[in-house]
Amino acid sequence: MMLIAGATLVHGQKIILDKVVAKLGNEVILFSEVESKVSMMREQRGTVPADASCFVLESELVTNLLVNQAKLDSVEIGDAEVENQMNVRMEQILSMMNNDLELFQEVYGQTVPEMKNQVRDDMRKKLQAQRMQQSVMAEIDVTPSEVINFFNSIHPDSLPYFNSEVELGEIVYFPKVNSEEKQKAFEKISTVKERLDNGEDFAELASTFSDDYGSARDGGNLGWNSRGTFVPEFEAAAYKLENGGISDIIESQFGYHIIQLIERRGNSINSRHILVKPTLTQKDIDQAIHFLDSVRMLIETDSMTFQQAVKKFSDEKMQSYSNGGRMVNQKSGDTFFEMADVDSDIFFAIDTIEAGELTAPIQFRSQTGEPILRIVQLQSRSIPHKASLSEDYSKIQLAAKESKKNQAFNEWIESKIENTYIEISPTYQTCENLEKWFDPKGKMDTDQKKAKSRT
Repeated sequence: MMLIAGATLVHGQKIILDKVVAKLGNEVILFSEVESKVSMMREQRGTVPADASCFVLESELVTNLLVNQAKLDSVEIGDAEVENQMNVRMEQILSMMNNDLELFQEVYGQTVPEMKNQVRDDMRKKLQAQRMQQSVMAEIDVTPSEVINFFNSIHPDSLPYFNSEVELGEIVYFPKVNSEEKQKAFEKISTVKERLDNGEDFAELASTFSDDYGSARDGGNLGWNSRGTFVPEFEAAAYKLENGGISDIIESQFGYHIIQLIERRGNSINSRHILVKPTLTQKDIDQAIHFLDSVRMLIETDSMTFQQAVKKFSDEKMQSYSNGGRMVNQKSGDTFFEMADVDSDIFFAIDTIEAGELTAPIQFRSQTGEPILRIVQLQSRSIPHKASLSEDYSKIQLAAKESKKNQAFNEWIESKIENTYIEISPTYQTCENLEKWFDPKGKMDTDQKKAKSRT
């Protein structure tokens, strides 16, 4: 979203007279790119430091250094990946606007397709930089002795104080739709298929009848996607179609689909679909609650372990499934949750139970709004304490690894600066943070410095 906002500021600020302020290899950085990001910071924070442009330019230099090296190393980003990321960004923005396309155009001065066209190259560049940075730090790990040395290097007065934390496990179950509602959905999509067979427009029918509201407003268009993106039933049907072809009715875990292939390029397809979802009734949810209650009873009577129940009954698509049911804190990346980070429904459910005990079935919703049920196991609970190796080893290990990654990345940047052609406008010579970019390790003489900084 920041990428889109930045592009919009450049689009809107016609008074900026553009010029190149830095060159790095074959990459260039424009004055408008720096100033638009400074303007965006100002809008978000209210005020920015006087040297904000110095730090923005350094960030742009790092990105361009990564992109330049990615091109040298032949690190490519496919069209489908760029399109997927663009679709995700647009969906995020539209969801905050209640999917109001007119509001989007009013705010950004462009339609969604126009905005995507404007920022597509910047998105590719961003993804290329991310891929390169990941490759630089991919093999970095820490040994137990490095973790201990990292912890010991922290002054005792600077050790963090951890609030009460819990570790949680879950068994997740999706309620099953009853046969009567499935038949109603099948009859509805069969009617749509008849209208398609009679020559009616696919996009118009998708806009009217599809239950995939994200794509329906764009005529059912799913954009470019690579093989492996969709569920197997959908993908098998889509890849059999010729350009412009329309599939028979396909059933997947989401409901009933009709697919149209717009275009195929190798292993990537541009397609649209119409989805009709069967309605999940309260009776279906009640049956799922009863099922999870029986699973809970099996665990509590020692008929099976929690981990065995996860493998047998929990949904395989959930991240916790491959982690023995253990939930991962998306905020921190580890398995510990401060109580403030726990969903409110879980918070109250675990408040009165002991470690090892299970909650009753809890209902929540997926990102697309479907009701889901889970039972949660409280696996551990800590009291507030100062960080220690014995209680917080995994957290300290993660911090040590991040510190080592940052050090390695900074060393990589410095090594590439020395061997990369760089020019920076003299306007930024007073920026202390850019000193190493003007004069890598002080190795240039006066004449070289002048040539290096000449715009």
